[in-house]
Amino acid sequence: MGKSKTNKFRRPQFNAEGLSVTAVKEMEPDHGEVFDGVDSSIGELLEKLQSPSADVREFACASISRVVQQSQTIPGFLQRDAVRRLGPLMLDRSLAVRETATGALRNLSACGGHEVCDDMVKQDVMTPLTALLRECCAGFETNDALSLKGQKNTVEDVANEAVNLLWNLCESSSQALSVFNKAGILDVILQCLERHTHNIKLALSAAHCLHTVTEDNAEFLWSMNNAVLGTLESVLLSSQADMAHTLLRTLAAGSVWNLKSSLPTAHQAQTLTALMATLSQCLELDAGTLIPQLRQAEVARSATASEAGNMEDHQAAAGNMAVEEMEDDEEEGVGLRRNGKATKIDKDFSDLLPRGKEELREATALLTAQQTSLEIIVNMCCSDDPSDDEWEEASSSDESEMCPDGLSEGNTSLLSPLCLSAEVHAALINHNIPEKVLKKTRFPSSEAMDICRHNPTWKILIKKMHRVQYRALTCLHNMLSTMNAESLGGAAALQAVAQHLSTLVFSPPEIPKEEEFLEAVTSAMRSLLQIIAYMKIPQCMTPQQMMSLSEAATRCDVVSVRVNALAILGITGSTLAKENGTAETLQMETRQREQLKTSTYCRL
Repeated sequence: MGKSKTNKFRRPQFNAEGLSVTAVKEMEPDHGEVFDGVDSSIGELLEKLQSPSADVREFACASISRVVQQSQTIPGFLQRDAVRRLGPLMLDRSLAVRETATGALRNLSACGGHEVCDDMVKQDVMTPLTALLRECCAGFETNDALSLKGQKNTVEDVANEAVNLLWNLCESSSQALSVFNKAGILDVILQCLERHTHNIKLALSAAHCLHTVTEDNAEFLWSMNNAVLGTLESVLLSSQADMAHTLLRTLAAGSVWNLKSSLPTAHQAQTLTALMATLSQCLELDAGTLIPQLRQAEVARSATASEAGNMEDHQAAAGNMAVEEMEDDEEEGVGLRRNGKATKIDKDFSDLLPRGKEELREATALLTAQQTSLEIIVNMCCSDDPSDDEWEEASSSDESEMCPDGLSEGNTSLLSPLCLSAEVHAALINHNIPEKVLKKTRFPSSEAMDICRHNPTWKILIKKMHRVQYRALTCLHNMLSTMNAESLGGAAALQAVAQHLSTLVFSPPEIPKEEEFLEAVTSAMRSLLQIIAYMKIPQCMTPQQMMSLSEAATRCDVVSVRVNALAILGITGSTLAKENGTAETLQMETRQREQLKTSTYCRL
């Protein structure tokens, strides 16, 4: 087998209520289930949209927002022209109707998937959405002139729903992204982002949206101007220490990286330094320490809460079930597309958290920021140069067929670093990014995990803590594939990393079965063992560990895990072949490799 390709993360597709699209579909009842009166209910709700009463219109929009989360009902709405009926209500006289109508379309876009989003764009949903966003920003400038004094719904609430709808559409529909590029509403997103000093929720939605629309969007680069970079740089240099602003700065850093080819030459070094400093500061935070502290702060605050506050907490508890159910059912999918990039489905579900959960929101923002920081670094260390066919050809060979030096004949670049600019390489080293990434590859803090296990509302953080570890392992894999050994600390440091990875895999009573963990850790082990073999550093895997890894890979349904395990066995076998007294071990390794190869081919 040849070199393992570096992974690249794409931005996730979001659901309006905080669930990943995968999770929403998993939470749906079986398609065979009968919903009595669904057709008639859809018709009634759509009729109510035309009611002269704003309260009735608001109720109908809110009801549609809930119903469309059962995706089998979506065709019924689309067949009755729901998009064209809801679209004008985004510009309704009532702010409450505007907010709920936009929220209904937001849910429809998230739960319907790519085809529904394309259909929504064809039905011209972008026209009223663009007009709404512009009116909202006009409301910002005129001191919220569209809102009524004392009214619950504000212009910023409406803008938040609108930005999230735009985010969903641009994530799922290339047509929506094209309209965004031509509609000239970038300035609207920037205005929302600039309001971070007093409305962090809106600013975060804008930052997520901007991070999405700047990714792999060549057309967008033509609309780049100093205002965009100025706003992003001001966010990067903001000093608020709360976790929401940490996440905001991280998203801004991601957008800057997406726009790196458009940065003015004179500002590149300064901007890269600010970007790296943001990622470094984020990764420096210790979730294992902060989560217990935040939980203690929540307990202390609850202990001194007034009776009214206790009643609010009781009411909020009803919402906790939805949060728990979401996290139990949520499943994040990461799979390599043919271009080798990894598509991620995940969601920051903080919008679902009930009021009075500020500490939990902070913890959620912290973990989301660290996950995003690691994904940005993954993309920094990702090479898009090799074609798909080259990778497929490289992966179809056998690692054991390598030359004694660990390199295939005629391919001396097999283990050489991929394209990583000297400036980025130096910035990663100067900010101690490799060391900080390695720390994040450890298993989550047992204290933090215990706190989350024993507190239902905090249980939602468990998977997010694990995902930070998975992203760190993928990040380590990419760094090993793109950075030279000396910059990573030399032979001694690589041996320490090898021992650390072996501990992650082999120290538990049995090898962890979580597929995403196995994919990430075996990718990192494969890259590391290639370097170790090339540098003639002693291997650290025992024959029993090789057998355990082979058995775990055989049971795993993810092809890349089995491919990585085959490569690891091949590298180890090639090294053992040079040593004396290893004939028996080599025979065992060969049998394991043949069994794993057979299992892999049978599943293809």
